[in-house]
Amino acid sequence: MSTKGLSSLTKKYIMGLSGLFLILFLIVHCGLNCLVFLNDGGKTFSSAAHFMGSNILMRTLEIGLVIGFLVHIFDGFMLWYQNAKARPQGYAKVDASKNSPWYSRSMGILGTLLLMFLIIHAGDFWIPDRANQFTTGVEKDLFAMMKEEFSSPIIVLLYVLSCFSLFWHLLHGFKSAFQSLGLNHSKYNGIIEKTGIAFSIIVPTLFALMPIGFYLGFVK
Repeated sequence: MSTKGLSSLTKKYIMGLSGLFLILFLIVHCGLNCLVFLNDGGKTFSSAAHFMGSNILMRTLEIGLVIGFLVHIFDGFMLWYQNAKARPQGYAKVDASKNSPWYSRSMGILGTLLLMFLIIHAGDFWIPDRANQFTTGVEKDLFAMMKEEFSSPIIVLLYVLSCFSLFWHLLHGFKSAFQSLGLNHSKYNGIIEKTGIAFSIIVPTLFALMPIGFYLGFVK
């Protein structure tokens, strides 16, 4: 195997591993967000958020999460750039849609949109909260912050549109992560694909319902 081929294989392996790690994060983050639907004034959510923000193990995993995001973003960009360079020119008449769905060919665009949203989301909640903890030793009231943030229809629309991008990104990325790790067998492919479709629908939908719920007033 050539060095170039090994490099490409390694990048895909890293992409698969970081992708599965971030899928686990989405499960935890989605579960935490869903606590707002208990409509107890944010008490259960705030207790869980306090645990996530103060427990030493969770804070250590948080550092790993940041690293995981950076690795996934950088590796994704490198793979996109590599594929763009290797793409043959002069074959404009070839119908690429016959070989793969549009969202699998648009992972770079979808990933960029999600990165932009991630920066905005972190700037709205995670960074102010951690900065306040660092300077004063006190956590911010994230539930109150969400109520204020999601009173704006523009912000709500931004979050919902980002959830659409997440849906398409996961629709390809979930199955692709397993394939990148060599977990590709006819016996299990159907289960992985169906699980990926369900995950791609359920998680973004639950994420989108949170800002909608605050805005419409059925989350209190």
